Amino acid sequence: MQQAASSVEPGIIIGVLLVIKMYIIAIITGQARLRKKAFANPEDALRHGGLQFHREDPYVERCRRAHINDMENILPFLFLGAIYSMTGPSLAVARLHFLVFFVGRVLHSVAYLCALRAPTRSLAYTVAQIPCISMALQILTLVAAYA
Repeated sequence: MQQAASSVEPGIIIGVLLVIKMYIIAIITGQARLRKKAFANPEDALRHGGLQFHREDPYVERCRRAHINDMENILPFLFLGAIYSMTGPSLAVARLHFLVFFVGRVLHSVAYLCALRAPTRSLAYTVAQIPCISMALQILTLVAAYA
């Protein structure tokens, strides 16, 4: 049981850092809306200069897509990481899974927001998916052993 508890610790730290990263991307999106005067809602546009600012901006949309992509990938990772941590994995292996995902997602966000050349973003996405697939397969293997 001690091993399972100790593998939870890096998962908690990485999980919290990922949630903070999601908040940062949301703040960046909001700041881009203000800077570019591109508001999604008419009431916000009216508050900041008029209905002409109820519009889309390419960079604001890029930030918004980065945030949506985070939600589509980080939330499932948090679930998988929590279940995986309860299976009693090796602490070193768990840390590696969590760190690889974290680094991949940070690089993905940087590549998205800075419009880095392809295939930088795709590679970062793929790298981050590897630990998710690994954890999912290990969870399924363990569960199948009890079925």
